[in-house]
Amino acid sequence: MNKVAAFQFVRRTESASGRKAAAEGSWTPNTDVYLTNGALVIKVELAGMKREALELTVEGRQLRISGSRRDDSRGGQCKFVLMEINYGRFESLIELPAGYDLGSAKASYQNGFLQVDVPALVPPASQPFSVPIDVENE
Repeated sequence: MNKVAAFQFVRRTESASGRKAAAEGSWTPNTDVYLTNGALVIKVELAGMKREALELTVEGRQLRISGSRRDDSRGGQCKFVLMEINYGRFESLIELPAGYDLGSAKASYQNGFLQVDVPALVPPASQPFSVPIDVENE
């Protein structure tokens, strides 16, 4: 599968809880999805979050990334001139194409970036085998 074709099948979908969260003012983190040799990589920008505030869940071919970013750095009496940083709950649901093994995915979190490496499924080696032939009694 070439790179362009693979990206046509990676979809960000919205769950029912995601629609509810959107109505409550949640946010979606910036996400890159790219191919490397033998793997699909999902990289999510989550600056200022602790690893303990993140949750990854697999449902079929979907990867759910959720968590909450707290705003602990400002005082209660501030008036914003500009506010571009998102706080609160987030949920991102990414549907992967067939051919990737989410059960063998590995995740790491460093310097505000979550990276999930999802290896391609390795087709089983085909070993030649014999098929027995039954003899019918005539």
